This record gives sequence, structure tokens and C-alpha cells, in this order.
Amino acid sequence: MQLDNRAQTLLKALVERYIADGQPVGSRELSKISGLDLSPATIRNIMADLEEMGFVASPHTSAGRVPTPRGYRVFVDTLLTVQTIDESALESKLQATLQTGSQHKIIANAAGILSSLSEFAGIVITPRRESVFQQIDFLRLSEKRILLVIVGPGGDVQNRLLLTDVDYSPTQLVQAANYINQNYGGLSFDDVRIRLQGELKALRDDMTRLMQAAVEAGSDAMNDNSDDVVISGERNLLSVSDLSSNMVSLRKLFDLFEQKTSLMQLLEVSSKATGVQIFIGGESNLVPMDQMSVVTAPYTVNGQVVGTLGVIGPTRMAYERVIPIVDITAKLLSNALSHTHG
Repeated sequence: MQLDNRAQTLLKALVERYIADGQPVGSRELSKISGLDLSPATIRNIMADLEEMGFVASPHTSAGRVPTPRGYRVFVDTLLTVQTIDESALESKLQATLQTGSQHKIIANAAGILSSLSEFAGIVITPRRESVFQQIDFLRLSEKRILLVIVGPGGDVQNRLLLTDVDYSPTQLVQAANYINQNYGGLSFDDVRIRLQGELKALRDDMTRLMQAAVEAGSDAMNDNSDDVVISGERNLLSVSDLSSNMVSLRKLFDLFEQKTSLMQLLEVSSKATGVQIFIGGESNLVPMDQMSVVTAPYTVNGQVVGTLGVIGPTRMAYERVIPIVDITAKLLSNALSHTHG
């Protein structure tokens, strides 16, 4: 659906004004701010066409119009002029925050940065863990209770409790750990499981059971998704009247943060794209609320896309500001994580 230049100019002016002050925009105001030398009657006709095409809507209470999700989509795809923000100033500010600490700390800081710069909620999907381990250890806690200690390639450590039906001696535990580390260190638990099935026939039966239990638990530990999404600044969204004006939408918003699964789907979709993506509420089932938009970008470690980050805010957000914030934070997070891995 092609919009002519006048219709585009008016739609752009309307969306920008509505984002700025949240009030429906009338024809008289548009004739002042659009810079077009058109009579109010002509503007009204063009606005009626835009409304018919589904780009703007008239709230019942006023003579003005507001953008629809479809209007926002045309705006962000074709009419938006992204602000040039002072990248170097922002980079030096962000770099200090993203240079220090563990991978998890860096990611939490990135979510915090997105939130404080956008004044909405910042969100980061943590890198998918490789299920590769460097080494494991068994610690005997008490009879039939063993702590499995898994050391990942980056030195991160995870623990899992194993409840066994046999009471293993410390010597047996050392032997089992040595066998796994010498033969399988550096592989994924899934690979180990396949190999163990073939190779362990020769070993004693109860040792086989211990190793299989360790591989199962290790695989679970590496695929544990409990902390996959880091969110910062959800409270900011409470002060956005578009999102918190009624209890139904407020409940939807907090359901979203509670469940995290729809956020995961959304961010999974955007990790397959390059660059900044904008999801506008009401367009797809991915964003559960009409008044909400999500601006995302994938981030990488050593050139491989490992996760996604973004800003969740009202549809009426200053996209020209939020897009470069998301873009630069993704680049800086990629650099910071590549250094900690490198």
C-alpha cells in the first residue's frame, strides 16, 4: 500500500507528536507542525484516507487521531530518522560498566544499562550454555548422597546432588571421576552418554550406574534454563500510563515477566535476524499487549550469535532514541563477552 509523500509526511508528523505528548493529534495542529502548505480540509481528507487504510484511529473522546500498530510499523520501517547519539561518550560510559566481573555480572549490567538509558525495562537472554564440560568431581556428602561438581570450559562451576542406591567409597568416586575426565573431558554430556553405553560394559555394574547418573545430572545442569532471561527495570513500566492505566493490561504485563516463556520465544525469533528488530504490540502473538513494543538486537561471542537483548516499553516510545541504545549495547556486550572468553 503506497502512501504518497503528503500522506507520509502527515503520518510521520502525527506519530512523532503523539509519541512526544500522548494526546490525539487534530488536523489544525498537523497543518502547523507538518510544514506542508495544505488547507485543513485537505489534511482532513488525507487523515480520513489514513484511517481507512488502518494507519491511524480516532479515539471516541476527541477530534484528533492516534497511530495504530500498523501506523507505528510504517513509521519505524520507512519514516523514522534514527537519532545520532554520541556513540563515543556512550561507549566509554558503558565500557566501564561492562568490563568487570563474571559473564553473569556483565549480562546483568547490560540489562541495567538498557533500562537506565531507555527508562523502560531492559532484557537480556543469557548465552545458551554449551553442555561441554572440562572436568567433573564427586564429593561424598553422606551415605548414598554425592555432590557432582561440573567445571565448564570457561571455568564456571555447577553443582548437582546425586542420590545413589549404592554407598560408594571415596576411592571409587575418585576412580569414576578420573575415568570420565581422562576419556571424555572437553566433550558434551550428550556425546558422553552415547559413548558410555558402548564402552562401560567392561566396567563394574555399579560404577556404570554412578557414571550414568552423573551424565544425566550434568546434562540437566548444563541445559538448566532457570536463569535464561535477565530483566532490569520492570518497575519503570508501572509509571507508563499507556501500560498501567488498567488492571487487565497491568496483569498481562506482569504475567509476561513471570512466565518469561513468551519473552524467550520473542528473543529467539530476533536472534535469527541481523541488527535491530522492532516488535510492535497488536501485530503478532509474540507481543502480548497492543500498547507494548520490544526493540531487540542479537549479540555475539567471537562472531557467533549467542543471545539477544532489548528494551520493553510502550508502543509510544521514542524509537529514534531507543534503537541506537539497543544497537550500541549489543555491540559492547559482544565485545565484553568476547574478551572474557578470549
